[in-house]
Amino acid sequence: MNERIEDRVIVPHLLGLPFHVGRDVATECGVTLANPDPAGLPIGSLAWPGLFYITSQNPPARTEVYRWDSVAVEIVGYGEAERGALQNSPVSPPADAAHAKAKPSNFIDPTPTDVVDQNPL
Repeated sequence: MNERIEDRVIVPHLLGLPFHVGRDVATECGVTLANPDPAGLPIGSLAWPGLFYITSQNPPARTEVYRWDSVAVEIVGYGEAERGALQNSPVSPPADAAHAKAKPSNFIDPTPTDVVDQNPL
């Protein structure tokens, strides 16, 4: 019997977030970020130094996985996206995202909902 006993968690929506913010959100939700290339460098070493944005994730948001499973993310450096590239997300990052710092007291539910928050931070 090789059944896993870890609890299950929901993958958060990470598209468009700066890598350092997405990493903190993922950790808070109980998953880890990983390089989509299993033979490649750890994703944290690819996203440092500099400002990188998450452009894709697998599995997608709202998927149920075991706690501390990996979410493969692709990243692009600030200013390095192809001209005219469209972000695969319904929400664009805030203008001051380059200066965003995650604080536990400011975390919100990262799963997308159909309800628009009328009271932004």
